[in-house]
Amino acid sequence: MNRFTSIAMPGRIACLLLLAAVCTPALADTLTLKAALATADSAHPDLLMAEADRAAAAADLDIANSQQDTRVNLEGILRSGRATLGVQDFTSDNSVRLVARKTLYDFGRSSNAEQAAEFELKAREADLTTTLDQRRLDIMARYFDVLLADMQYTVDNELMAVYYVNYDQGKDRLAQGEISSVELAKLESSYQDILLKRNASAQRQRLTRAILANAMNRPGVLPDDLEDPKLPGNQRALPDYQTLLPIMLHNNPRLHAQQEMLAASQERISSLRAENGPTLDAEVEAADYSRPATTRNSYSAGLILSWPLYQGNRSDSRVARELARFSKLQARAEKLKMDLTQALLETCLDITQLQSTAREAARKYTDYRDLQLERSRGLYELELKSNLGTSMSETSDARLRARRNEYQLALNFARLEALLGKPLSEIATTGGNLK
Repeated sequence: MNRFTSIAMPGRIACLLLLAAVCTPALADTLTLKAALATADSAHPDLLMAEADRAAAAADLDIANSQQDTRVNLEGILRSGRATLGVQDFTSDNSVRLVARKTLYDFGRSSNAEQAAEFELKAREADLTTTLDQRRLDIMARYFDVLLADMQYTVDNELMAVYYVNYDQGKDRLAQGEISSVELAKLESSYQDILLKRNASAQRQRLTRAILANAMNRPGVLPDDLEDPKLPGNQRALPDYQTLLPIMLHNNPRLHAQQEMLAASQERISSLRAENGPTLDAEVEAADYSRPATTRNSYSAGLILSWPLYQGNRSDSRVARELARFSKLQARAEKLKMDLTQALLETCLDITQLQSTAREAARKYTDYRDLQLERSRGLYELELKSNLGTSMSETSDARLRARRNEYQLALNFARLEALLGKPLSEIATTGGNLK
């Protein structure tokens, strides 16, 4: 390679990188991780569905609480009849009645239904907490995806510039008879391969931004610049697994929801069994009749005891169905406990691995690439080698690897706190207190 070519190479690479930056489409505005996470409680469809479930459970509770409310009915009756003695013609016997009735006691039927509705409402509230946690995790993951896509594009773009310069120089060398057409074809093929990868990285930039916009409930509003967060929480010490396990089993919102659903099912079973028992109602009536009679009262009050003696198989069938549902909920609760226990162990192991081995390996690799870059820069200045562009790309790749490690670590800490149902800082200050 002659002196002129070696001097021109960094300039060509710089021009290509500048051109690629200018051609990259502008999208919207700058975004920070804190601002992105603040959108977690916006009206996203996932959150709306969870809120709708909670609203339905609150309505069921109102229905259960209203079972013993006073009922007031107005009855108007148009009727004609004939007395058994005396008058042979039909005469009108119309009436209007105002009846108020209230259930005084139903031997547990309504109270158990109320308890079941209360437990189910608590379950839906716990589900809403889980949905919010999942929204934050999803936004954080999508935010990091954008940052990684940008860094990957930088790596591929730098490498593409190097391959293009090699191919461009190859055309000059072919004209001078220094290389054959086969060697030039190889250079062009390598350039086309890396160009394809660079273009895929550019598409990935836009795709990850679209996914992030949807996660933030801002479809179509694609952010442009994203701030690379410092992530100081990655330096936190991790309590041991045996300390965290009982805390998770006590505080995890998904487990809470499942336990509340189990309690609700038990109360429904009790309520259904109570339907075979009596009910005691108080009734007050005011009436007016078109045909008076000595046996009729204009005003009356009384107690009514109703006791179902036979209902066929309806009540037993409903109890059997709820018992089957309870068994399914029990199995689901045990399965969830196993899944969460496994997830906690995997998350703890991942954090330990990322904080120690993976972080140290990424740091050493970055140090090595920095030294290699300095060496390549020194050799270039001495005109001994011209792999400076490749070394720059490899240095960017090393930094990408280090940041990917930190992003994954931050995500794992966020998942851990979602599993535990409380921040790690609270666990540290309370010494693992379950409250």
